[in-house]
Amino acid sequence: MKKWLIAILVSVVGAALIFFYALYAAGPPDVTVPRSTLFYAADGTKSAETHTGEKRYWVKLNDISPHVIDAVISIEDKQFYKHFGLDPKRIAGAALADIKAMAKVQGASTITQQYARNVFLTHDKTWTRKLKEAWQALRIEAFYSKEEILEGYLNTVYFGHGAYGIEAASQFYFDKSADALTASEAALLAAIPKGPSIYSPLASREKSEERRRLILSEMNLPKNEYEEAIAEIPNVTGEFANSENEAPYFIDAVRAELESLGFREQSGLKVYTTLNPSHQKAADEAIAEGIMDGASVQSALVSIDPDTHYVTALSGGRNYAESPFNRAIQAFRQPGSLMKPFLYYEALENGFTPTTKRKSEPTTFNAAYSPKNFNSQYAERGVTMAEALAVSDNIYAVKTNMLLGPETLVNTMKQFGVTSELEAVPSLALGTSGMTVLETANAYATIASGGMYERPVFITKVENMDGAVLYKYKKQHEQRFDEKKVAVLTRLMTGMFDETMSDYATPTGAAMAPSLTRPYAGKSGSTPYDYWMAGFTPSLTSVVWTGYDDGAEITKTEDRSRAKVIWAQYMEKVHAGRQPEVFTRPRGLIEVEVDIKTGTACSEGHKLLFERGTEPTKECQQADEQTEDMLFPELPEWFR
Repeated sequence: MKKWLIAILVSVVGAALIFFYALYAAGPPDVTVPRSTLFYAADGTKSAETHTGEKRYWVKLNDISPHVIDAVISIEDKQFYKHFGLDPKRIAGAALADIKAMAKVQGASTITQQYARNVFLTHDKTWTRKLKEAWQALRIEAFYSKEEILEGYLNTVYFGHGAYGIEAASQFYFDKSADALTASEAALLAAIPKGPSIYSPLASREKSEERRRLILSEMNLPKNEYEEAIAEIPNVTGEFANSENEAPYFIDAVRAELESLGFREQSGLKVYTTLNPSHQKAADEAIAEGIMDGASVQSALVSIDPDTHYVTALSGGRNYAESPFNRAIQAFRQPGSLMKPFLYYEALENGFTPTTKRKSEPTTFNAAYSPKNFNSQYAERGVTMAEALAVSDNIYAVKTNMLLGPETLVNTMKQFGVTSELEAVPSLALGTSGMTVLETANAYATIASGGMYERPVFITKVENMDGAVLYKYKKQHEQRFDEKKVAVLTRLMTGMFDETMSDYATPTGAAMAPSLTRPYAGKSGSTPYDYWMAGFTPSLTSVVWTGYDDGAEITKTEDRSRAKVIWAQYMEKVHAGRQPEVFTRPRGLIEVEVDIKTGTACSEGHKLLFERGTEPTKECQQADEQTEDMLFPELPEWFR
């Protein structure tokens, strides 16, 4: 008999040891659940949120109204602070009811068990699920405090209508935070988890009200507070404020940046972005108004603050719901003549000046490549860099590219932050390799900043829901380019808006000039398939692309002008009410009035900037016969 008792005792002890080993050996259970990530604009307003179908904002227990805690414990689990995760008395009662019904009909789940179910299991009523639920509840109780369990439960329980957790429910039903809930509101919310499709006030106000009163009667409220709470009928809003993503293409770019920084999006983050809501609104309006309904042409716009390289607005298409393809960051399109300012910066580095001449005439390069000017308009004379840039003369550009070597332009674009693969060929001067709108805009922002490079910035800070800073942007500006030469180039880029800059072709922005209220520097570009406009003031850069997604040729006249229309409308809107700004002139530069046609100093001519010592010394005179400046000792045959 004694041996049997010893055997039983050993078995019990062994089973207990195995049980506790199994309970503790695996360590604390991972109770992490997906949480909504919130995105904030630069002004601090919420601009968007992302989630996996569960809108959830995790809040600490001390940020939840005490009335909520009272209501939930009163109706769900009065013995919460006394049991070990399971309530034997409730289990026995539920089991008896199930036996009588010969089915699983009554629940006995504690708050801990419900928390385990919310995190690990489904909601089907089976004995198998209940056993798993009980085991996970014991594990949770073994490793977490009652306060941690209650906080976890309140942040994971479902309140209907896509609201997971007390904070999301409070915002959805009452448009307020969970810490501001009254006793009556807390009771109404505590009524819902038993059956959201039944007890939600939006499903049945009668049943919701009946259960609200029941819960209030169970709560630990003084008589006067109870009477006030009973009399208070909560006003239900039934919608999330600011739930619409007002900048979907921008937020998609932010999400890509967030991933590159190593963050899991569904881990409950607060992401502070560079988005300027007024800029984004202006961008979307400019695209909507610049392209008529029914047109199949698409557009993208990127706006960057050149001082910080913060991206202030980004539109990747006309309608995100119809096409989420982000043309601002995913499409590689030929920029056309938008390449020329970068080519001419390198030319300035290699001895060119604004009055360096090249002959504009039909030219075949290397007996194989014969680019043409727009409408086959040629000066049939030497033209200065200033005039060539204003009218976008292709012959001048390709000659310059050939003299410097196409590989030089490739390397220059890399310095301007372009990572797209560019082919070192003569036609690269005319933008025949694809680039994204974003990298193009940031390259132009580098010019606008006086040659200060920084990658485009979308995110300034990332926090967890507790406010702990996980990432903070650190400025990494680098003065990559000569600010004097950049200033010379910037002045040249204002010429596209001056109709008096040429007598053989119209400057490419002359038609836009009457609609502009301040000085801009810019450049337009086009291929048969893409139309662009880029430009800036000292405080803002923007680039617009238009074209067809299928790469079809743009044949309609109105479609060819849309990029300029959108750009002008956007820039004018965001600068409205502000004083016009003047482009800075670094020391070491001199302003000279120049006759654009001859390139000589001439009073009442066009005001150009030169580095001291490179300005024209000849006074006004007729054009001489020499049309090519001999900066290079041996010129190719096609220069003759």
